[in-house]
Amino acid sequence: MAAIPILILSALLLSGGAVLAHLIGAASILSFVAADRVRFLAAAPQRIIAHIDLFSIMSMPLFILAGEIMNRAGVTQALLDLAMALMARLKGGLGHVNILTSVFFAGISGSAMADAASVSNTLVPAMKKAGYSLNYAGAITAASSVIGPIIPPSIVMIFYGALMNTSVAALFIAGIIPGLLMALALFGANAYMAHKHDHPSGERVPLREILRRAVYALPATVIPVIILSGIVFGIMTPTEAAGVAVCCAIIAGIIYGQMTWGKLIESLERTAILSGSIFILLSGVAIFGYLAGLEQIPSKLAQMLIGLGFDGWKYLLLLNAVFLVAGMFLEVPVALALLVPLLVPTGISMGADPVHLGIVIVVNLTLGIVTPPFGAALLVVSAVSGAPYWGIARAAAPFLLVQLGVLMVLTFVPEISLFLPRLTGFLN
Repeated sequence: MAAIPILILSALLLSGGAVLAHLIGAASILSFVAADRVRFLAAAPQRIIAHIDLFSIMSMPLFILAGEIMNRAGVTQALLDLAMALMARLKGGLGHVNILTSVFFAGISGSAMADAASVSNTLVPAMKKAGYSLNYAGAITAASSVIGPIIPPSIVMIFYGALMNTSVAALFIAGIIPGLLMALALFGANAYMAHKHDHPSGERVPLREILRRAVYALPATVIPVIILSGIVFGIMTPTEAAGVAVCCAIIAGIIYGQMTWGKLIESLERTAILSGSIFILLSGVAIFGYLAGLEQIPSKLAQMLIGLGFDGWKYLLLLNAVFLVAGMFLEVPVALALLVPLLVPTGISMGADPVHLGIVIVVNLTLGIVTPPFGAALLVVSAVSGAPYWGIARAAAPFLLVQLGVLMVLTFVPEISLFLPRLTGFLN
């Protein structure tokens, strides 16, 4: 019963434009009153501090800072040039370049929206000039941006790890194969569309030029390698890897000659804004999680769903549907904060692995941003490129169907996600 005031008050305040963190915190405190649990509010500050005072969460602002610096210091452009040299010669080559660029960017920023905005500003005009339709160029840009939060480092995975007290290192390693699988599926879809619609091939880049661009991009490509190898081989924790990523980003920017004090200050300011908004949201969620534990909401919800027949694979399908729809309407951190504390413990109580559920949820939410009618990535690509929203949405439909197929495989074959964490000793 304590959840009812939260839902009603949340809907009213959200429709009035309230800040979500304030909304969750206020609704949770009032629900303490409604549930006659006021005496437990004395421990709420301690619960908030315990919820956010985690070593693993320190990696989140550091990875955000690393991504901000790289986007401003010429690192992303070096990766784009390398992708062009490797893929442009193929039929539909610029579509392959778009996907490969997203794979490269995933190892830097881990943000789907940053990927969509950056690539829309560079590759979409190039694809249009080469003879692709504007709608197709926008569609493949939006679809490939999904890879960003799946391949580590991933801000979304860090957020999920904080909410569920799950190993961030295990989540990072678990995302490698699913992210590459998603990229391979998109490569296949683009190759099919290229032959079906006779998309053009690009100019063949000489081997000497490929090697030159590879050497030039080396400071950029080595950063994800350092991060992942350090975590996989136990040399660094995710937090330490994030600090190393910041140092590498600054050094790479200096090598490329584009690192300035002004850009560093801009990156710090942007990181402070994003990190602050995430931490205050986590604080609001901590209060709600405290009440949910007192009222045993997750266990009651699990019993109710099992009674309705939603257990095992049926619950996984329900989870997919809920998070896919949530990703269409809500920002990813918001959807995580609202739904993970309620739905994931229920899945774990049914025997699901929290790392596997984390990967499935991350993929779901990121697919939501390319799903109409409110897909955020579609909106960003449309705004940046000038392509009509529904034109991009229609052109993206085949890619979305392929990605949903990958999601189903990841959902019902947990070993795809869990193989590397078990191999490296992060899971039993």
